[in-house]
Amino acid sequence: MTKLTGLMRTHHCGELTEANIGQEVTLCGWVNKYRNLGSLHFIDLRDKYGLTQLGFAEFKGDMALLKKCHLESVILAKGKVAPRPDEAKNDKMTTGMVEVQVEELQILSENDINNIPFLPFGAIEATDDNKLKYRYLDLRTEKLQNMLRLRSKTAQKVRNFLSNEDFIEVETPILYKSTPEGARDYVVPSRVHPHHVYALPQSPQTLKQLLMIGGTDRYFQICKCFRDEDLRADRQPEFTQIDIEVSFATQPFMKSLVEGLLKDVYQLDDDFTVPVMSYDDAMRDYGCDKPDVRFGLKQYVVNDIFEGTDFGVFASVLKENGLIKTFFVPKSAGTFSRKDTDSFVEVVKPHGGRGVAFFKVEEGARSAGISKFVTDEIHEKLNALSSETGDGTWLFFADANEEVAHACADALRRHLGSKLDLIEEGYKFLWVNDFPLLEYDDGRFYAKHHPFTMVRDEDVDAFMKADPKDPEGGLKKIYANAYDIVCNGYEIGGGSIRIFNQAVQKKMFEVLGMSEEEVNKQFGFFVEALNYGVPPHGGIAFGFDRMIMLLAGTENIRDVIAFPKTTSASDLMSSAPSVPSADQLEELHFMWSKKS
Repeated sequence: MTKLTGLMRTHHCGELTEANIGQEVTLCGWVNKYRNLGSLHFIDLRDKYGLTQLGFAEFKGDMALLKKCHLESVILAKGKVAPRPDEAKNDKMTTGMVEVQVEELQILSENDINNIPFLPFGAIEATDDNKLKYRYLDLRTEKLQNMLRLRSKTAQKVRNFLSNEDFIEVETPILYKSTPEGARDYVVPSRVHPHHVYALPQSPQTLKQLLMIGGTDRYFQICKCFRDEDLRADRQPEFTQIDIEVSFATQPFMKSLVEGLLKDVYQLDDDFTVPVMSYDDAMRDYGCDKPDVRFGLKQYVVNDIFEGTDFGVFASVLKENGLIKTFFVPKSAGTFSRKDTDSFVEVVKPHGGRGVAFFKVEEGARSAGISKFVTDEIHEKLNALSSETGDGTWLFFADANEEVAHACADALRRHLGSKLDLIEEGYKFLWVNDFPLLEYDDGRFYAKHHPFTMVRDEDVDAFMKADPKDPEGGLKKIYANAYDIVCNGYEIGGGSIRIFNQAVQKKMFEVLGMSEEEVNKQFGFFVEALNYGVPPHGGIAFGFDRMIMLLAGTENIRDVIAFPKTTSASDLMSSAPSVPSADQLEELHFMWSKKS
């Protein structure tokens, strides 16, 4: 690090060693600890770099000043570096061999010790809400400072890698047009255009494609995106995205590029490559399109095995063309008490499940749960599915809605992977390919990713000929030229080759049920651009916060964001969102809805 001049301090608090003994130094920082031993006084001074012990044996000032050095006050200390007495040396600290004998002391900012809501280095842990409300205090901790440093260094690695691959960084607008991307927009009323709004971008999707049409060739951006959607541990209303777009890209090129970037970010071996799994296989074997492949508990579809069953729940699901799935937990991995199996309903309930059927096998004999409905023939067929058989527990998930059965099986698998300590250390990456292009719900089709995703090459002819008014006419079997990168059960990036042909784009809007008027209103500028020479192009967007979350080894995305929001999308520190004043509303020509 270049040694710059002009700071109030000469060194930071994690820097001094025996090589500095005898030097005159100036340190600044927070009072981390104060010890009054009668004739001897010590302060541990802290900054983001570490701790330095201050001694006052040579101090000629008013010792009463030390009584005002409350914990978390900011002070300046000038003095000489001296060796610690042998009995006070601490070889576990970088600065543990020395101390600074203070000659001059200034209190730069006194902490209101009687009213501070919590001490970041205190013995009592603050509540989560208090940590968010007083985030600036929590940020003083080593944990969060390390998170910020990790985030900064990772952003530098990303920029360096992409710059070396001849990408240029381009900033796109924050105030933009509302376009349907799959979640609700955050909107900003316009003062100069009464009754009109800007939308905060969910993603710079159309903009990065326009950059390709504009000849930019290779673009990236580390940008803020905004989605008004339900939150959870790995999701925030505003998040950071590594956005990448490439002209004349193919799916193999994009995967090669991404794997090179991951090598740099996660410090992986040179021969690192990512295995590939189809969407259909991921859903069948794991119940989700972002499986955690660090452990087993593979799932199986068993509709045919239970055909004609006397078990009413399964019979009803089969009658409604639903889905029955199972996975086997061998005894060597874990066993379950009645209390355990009863608790599984709480795991699946948030996903629409009403319970988990099961039976146990002990020395070949079946017991508990639905064992009386499991014949020798059924048991034999189940054993033929799994590579692990014998003693253990079979768990079942059944619902008339396939998505519910998949989601419940995935939820319990993840729960047991953690509870039974089955998860391997390290990073396990996976490409998930061949997503369905469309989803069908409420009598219409929706884009599985977004409406600019290109159809898989072999499906283009079928897509162009399909009747969008016929849901069984083949559109459900059309696949996208899309790809997601998954790590440890989290989708950390998703991308696709884009539609660059106007006829295909027009057909996509038709399939999505958008009239020509709607298309022109939402995407007229973009559709027009497709007329003027468009290079084939593709891209990917990474969830930067999730990447850092994995690097940091935490399970909550809030840990890696300087000023995060709660799961209700509020900022406890600043009390945002807030109610606008009447003057603001009038100036923005904005009236509350009668429904509000």
